[in-house]
Amino acid sequence: MLAGAGAWARGPVEEAGVRDGVAVIAWVALPVQGQEVWRQIHRGGPFRYEKDGTTFFNRERLLPRQTRGYYREYTVPTPGVQHRGARRIVCGGPRPQAPEACYYTADHYASFKKIVQ
Repeated sequence: MLAGAGAWARGPVEEAGVRDGVAVIAWVALPVQGQEVWRQIHRGGPFRYEKDGTTFFNRERLLPRQTRGYYREYTVPTPGVQHRGARRIVCGGPRPQAPEACYYTADHYASFKKIVQ
């Protein structure tokens, strides 16, 4: 199960919550930098960091189990930080530009919220 808690998300107006036992965050509630990275994912880039778009192995086992190579990770820049920071978007699916699901973590994979629109 994904980490997180809150009220049931009832639609696009609510920014975060839980749906079907999964923590969610509305796309509009992502930090501005996260919204831009999400757009870049769907455009196929360009990406700021070399590691963006590489395989995420789900070693923490917080995301649904999938075959190796299903998930890819992308850095969400943190203002004022000179390194990659802790924020990421992890997307899964056979087509990187059309992911089946994307998840946001602000704490370097300690918890995830599924991004919903």
